[in-house]
Amino acid sequence: MTSRNQENSHNQEDSRNKENSRNKENSHEQVNSHGLVGFSEDTAAELASQASSKMVRNAGKLSLLTFVSRVLGLIREMTKARFLGTGIYSDAFTVSFIIPNFLRRLFAEGSVTVAFIPTYKGYLHAHNDSETHEFLSASLTVLSICVTIVVAIGIAFAPLIVRLFGSDPAETAILTRIMFPFLAFVSIAALLQGILNAHEVFGPSGFAPILFNVCFIVVPWILGNRLGNPARSMAVGVVIGGLAQALVQLPAVLRLGTHIGFMNPIRAFKNPGMRKVFVLIAPTILGMAAYQVNDLVSTAYASRAGTGVASSLQYSLRLQELILGIFAVSAGTVLLPRLADTVRHGAWTEYSKTLGSTMRSLLLLTVPVAVFSMAFTVRIVTLLFKSGDFSDVSVQLTASAFFWHQSGLVFIAMNRLIAPAFYARSNTKTPTWAGIASFAVNIVLVLLLAFRFQGPGIAFALSFSSAVNTVLLVWALIKDNIEGIRNELWLSLKYMLKMLVFSAIAIVPAIFVDKAVSKVVAESGSRLVYAGLPLVTSTLVFAAIGIALLVLTKDTVAASITTALSRRSRGKNASQS
Repeated sequence: MTSRNQENSHNQEDSRNKENSRNKENSHEQVNSHGLVGFSEDTAAELASQASSKMVRNAGKLSLLTFVSRVLGLIREMTKARFLGTGIYSDAFTVSFIIPNFLRRLFAEGSVTVAFIPTYKGYLHAHNDSETHEFLSASLTVLSICVTIVVAIGIAFAPLIVRLFGSDPAETAILTRIMFPFLAFVSIAALLQGILNAHEVFGPSGFAPILFNVCFIVVPWILGNRLGNPARSMAVGVVIGGLAQALVQLPAVLRLGTHIGFMNPIRAFKNPGMRKVFVLIAPTILGMAAYQVNDLVSTAYASRAGTGVASSLQYSLRLQELILGIFAVSAGTVLLPRLADTVRHGAWTEYSKTLGSTMRSLLLLTVPVAVFSMAFTVRIVTLLFKSGDFSDVSVQLTASAFFWHQSGLVFIAMNRLIAPAFYARSNTKTPTWAGIASFAVNIVLVLLLAFRFQGPGIAFALSFSSAVNTVLLVWALIKDNIEGIRNELWLSLKYMLKMLVFSAIAIVPAIFVDKAVSKVVAESGSRLVYAGLPLVTSTLVFAAIGIALLVLTKDTVAASITTALSRRSRGKNASQS
């Protein structure tokens, strides 16, 4: 009897264990509304909130470093303006720097963003260390071989290449040959940045451009005219800066325990991961080439449109890149690994929410900045650049181009976010075709406007083509019918219109204040006073009214950013205590 009871007891216990096991399996198979497997709605919501806050904090940290870098980049352009103005040497340096910089964006940054990070993320999740290390070594080997060949060709054929741009061919060829090795150093730096970003380590990558700009600024002051003219000294500063970008990231990569080195080239090209990278990057090269060729074609026509036009466009773009670097580039850099994770887990609702919330956060910042900068273009350019050889004519050339560049700021910023949304899904074809269409529109407009309207016409062409690119990418997202994406895009459109209305309300009193203050300080001989003081006061008025409108309307986007940053602050205080 006892034996029978024990047997029944064991059977009941086995039955309960099997039932519990089945319940656990079922719980892991459930997918909540956030797309996270095996978690309750409350837990999933908390995890999603934590992930979103972490992304905002990472973007904030990277934005701070990028802000410092962009400010130094602005000082870099001020240094260039001080030494070269908008004359022949300035145009020669502008053209010669664009050529290797174009190749950097195409082969280095483009490959890392589009193909390397998603592929490397896959290896990290597979937990196979030997295959991961072999993929990294293959990437380093293939990249080194390719850029070495390109650098050698660039140096050898520099005199032929620069003839396409119409500036002083002799000096431009010399500067091009000096700066082509920059491509090799910065390509390695881009690979190291990709490794760090895949591990969600953004600090060293954010600090690297700071060193580049410091080298660019310091070296011309040290060398001066010892190499023949200041433009050559700046070219040397570019090369040293590229090397510094790679070296400063290397210790952080090594601290990750990453084993990376050179390997047999044949094995490197046959590596499965590299084959996947080639498949992803091949169509994208065409699209990114189209986007970057926009810059090259615009520069080529600007060089022929008149002396100083090419340089004024580059000064204007530097100001725009300052803004994009602070907001859009940082957000896009942090967004890509996050979206790649949501795609890997099939969390499509979270994918849409992450993209939508990031878009609205960016609109909160870029729409007011675009409106304000378009209203005060002359004041901004005067304050930042007017010194030495940068004359009143240079101010007018740059300010007129800057106005039309800023008209496309929001569209360019959105492109920096939406394109990674496709790359995270290993979809490189859609951004490719959008880029080609944008390129075609830009070329047509440049041909129509360059010689008649010079810099402003070329700047408008770039802004309008960027708008076309954004519309095409948004249309493709809607067509893909991802869960929740239409609602997020609709919310973002409404928010953009809201920010446009708020900015229009705030800019009117800012203009009146600027005029009133400028009358008082008009006779001052210092540009820091006659340009800086009106600009500072109008900025404070514009910002105060904008913030007041956000508070009065209880803006949720601004509140979410404030909450994420306050969490970071509380976390720091808790760790210190």
